[in-house]
Amino acid sequence: MKKLLCALSLLVCLPVSAYQLETVTFKGQKTAIEKPLTVILPQGYNLSVRYNVVYVLHGFSGNHTDWSNLTEIERLADHYNVIIVNPDGNYGSWYVDSEVDNASQYETYIADDVVNFIDNTYATNASKSGRAITGLSMGGFGALHIAINNPERFAAVSGISAGVDVRPFSAEFDLANVLGSYAQNKARWDDIAIINNLHKIAGGNTAWKKGDDSLAIMLDIGVDDFFIEQNRALHHAMLTMRIRHDYIERAGKHDWHYWRRVIPYQFLFLTSHME
Repeated sequence: MKKLLCALSLLVCLPVSAYQLETVTFKGQKTAIEKPLTVILPQGYNLSVRYNVVYVLHGFSGNHTDWSNLTEIERLADHYNVIIVNPDGNYGSWYVDSEVDNASQYETYIADDVVNFIDNTYATNASKSGRAITGLSMGGFGALHIAINNPERFAAVSGISAGVDVRPFSAEFDLANVLGSYAQNKARWDDIAIINNLHKIAGGNTAWKKGDDSLAIMLDIGVDDFFIEQNRALHHAMLTMRIRHDYIERAGKHDWHYWRRVIPYQFLFLTSHME
């Protein structure tokens, strides 16, 4: 009998995995960024099948190995029969195309270079309906920022403990390295706040139907997280604008204990909005 790994919080049992984990490095065609990726292929990966892909971004000071080293995210590749891609966001890029550091063009790197590389290298469902993106903290912001600004790329997005509005944290997280100082570049800081980008998805996100063009959105954050007020403000703004989304607050802080616990919920949400 197969051994089972039971996730009691989800009331499901996941079989012991037979995934394949690969580390690959390539040079981006658009950005010339050369970074490793962790790619997780599900059990029985077969070139005759087209697999959906979930891109999972790390947080500030992390790298492409965080999710596989610190969680059991690999098991979700088998459970949902998807390819999981963990790119490297270069410690503190915030996944934006920096106007002050020409070498830090990580929105384009993820949305174009990484996606195109994965579609050209693996057996993927190379369409919007076959892609989703998520991430934690800096990566949660990055997932939302990239999905909203590249609507042709992703069917679903979730932000875990996401730094959705970093203006109150202008002296932290090396933000000035990619955005410039807040005092001298306030417009840029305003521009990247997710709350100031909702107009880009308003109107198209009032209903979710498989096969439609809307972006399925989920926000998930612990009640003791230092980003909680910014997430609450974003949630209320989305309600006011009638942008459909899932919003969840749970007991927890800004730490790996929380992220390990909630990543299965992100995959349940994301994969339910893919084809």
